[in-house]
Amino acid sequence: MSIDTFLHEIENRKKKDIENLDKELADKKSATEIKKNTAIKELQEHYSTEAKIKSERDASRIVEAGKLEAKKILFDAINKNLVSTLDVIKQDLSNYTKTLEYKKVLQKMVETSKKLLDKKILVHCREEDKSVFNSEDIDIGSSIQTLGGIIAENNDGKKELDLTFEELLRTHEDEIKTTILEKIM
Repeated sequence: MSIDTFLHEIENRKKKDIENLDKELADKKSATEIKKNTAIKELQEHYSTEAKIKSERDASRIVEAGKLEAKKILFDAINKNLVSTLDVIKQDLSNYTKTLEYKKVLQKMVETSKKLLDKKILVHCREEDKSVFNSEDIDIGSSIQTLGGIIAENNDGKKELDLTFEELLRTHEDEIKTTILEKIM
């Protein structure tokens, strides 16, 4: 074998080895590209799903916050309406105390107090209402600041019945509000 043939054979082997290495490199490059594309696709799907879930959660939170704010606004409006209506009721009661019918109501309050407390009672009322009470079994007590009505006590002062308009409004506040709400809604 001549040196030329030997060189030629080495050259051919070298070419084959380079071709094999190029083919192996191309295969590895292709496999790496496939792995890369698969990993990118999986990451995109994962983060897309995660973003969608987060977006839906945020949207739901925003919608619920909006609903809560709307309820709060409605509740505040209803409360303002109730307060305004109660102010009107108090004004109407104040006007009512100037009527003859109010004087009759005071007498009924006294009669009810006598039945519940004692035959002889002490009545606390507004200064301007004292003239209504002229019975022997009624003692007039101190003046009170009220829209109207009375506070009655039995003789020994151990029992008291508060029939002032403010107390009647307070004790029937839920019923009044329910009635007002029914008319509003």
